[in-house]
Amino acid sequence: MRNRKKAISKGLIYTILSIWAIGCIYPFIWILINSFKDKNQIIRNSFSLPIKFFTLDNYESAILGRYNILQAYLNSFIISFSVVILVLIITTFSSFALARYQFKGKKLIYALVIACMMFPIFSTIFPLYKMLVSFKIHGTHLGVILPQVAGNLGFATILLTGFIQNIPTEVAESAYLDGANVFQVMRHITVPMSKSAYSSAAIFVFLWSYNDLFLQMLILTDRRKMPISALLREISSKEGGTNQGLMVAAVALIAIPIIIVYFFLQKNIIKGLTAGAVKE
Repeated sequence: MRNRKKAISKGLIYTILSIWAIGCIYPFIWILINSFKDKNQIIRNSFSLPIKFFTLDNYESAILGRYNILQAYLNSFIISFSVVILVLIITTFSSFALARYQFKGKKLIYALVIACMMFPIFSTIFPLYKMLVSFKIHGTHLGVILPQVAGNLGFATILLTGFIQNIPTEVAESAYLDGANVFQVMRHITVPMSKSAYSSAAIFVFLWSYNDLFLQMLILTDRRKMPISALLREISSKEGGTNQGLMVAAVALIAIPIIIVYFFLQKNIIKGLTAGAVKE
């Protein structure tokens, strides 16, 4: 009787999760199907398969047309990878200090790091805009990179600090006894042992930077410098009402890198987020 109840409850859980998974996956499948149709077929029947009216014109227009999505991809990767590298370099030092050293004001600093995550970017946009204009980096990729780095430091610091605290101190102490200095311990012990946490931080920072639209719209005005999210917004505002095929093709092109990242690195995401959650 108990096994029967367990099987029923397990089947119910799998059924609910399957329905939820289908609900999450179907919108992308719908976009992918319609990206191979012309706009007239999308209007007539957006749920039919593109068997008779299969076309690659939408992708040709998106990639080779006047919007130059390939250049926007390059801009997105330049911005996102720069943000990831700078965030990881800075948080390596800040997280190591917060995890391994005792000093006055440590709890206050850690509380301020957490508090930084509570303020939305909208609340600081006016002074931020004035600073970028005064530094003469408004309208440049650097004007997007620096605010994104500042916005992601809090999350990355908290994640790495929690993980480093869970690394046994005896490993570092042995290295100190062998004559290693602080930077050698960080480079050869702490960073290699924290690879899963670094992977999670890098993935989330990359995705947040890649998907950020507000700062990109505010700072970048030249289409040649626009990343993919900002370019999609321009396409939707100018073509969304007249060329649905181009719109769904652009959405598919933008979503594909994110799906690939989640598909291949999902284990690293989960491992990095949970590794420092339980202390032994």
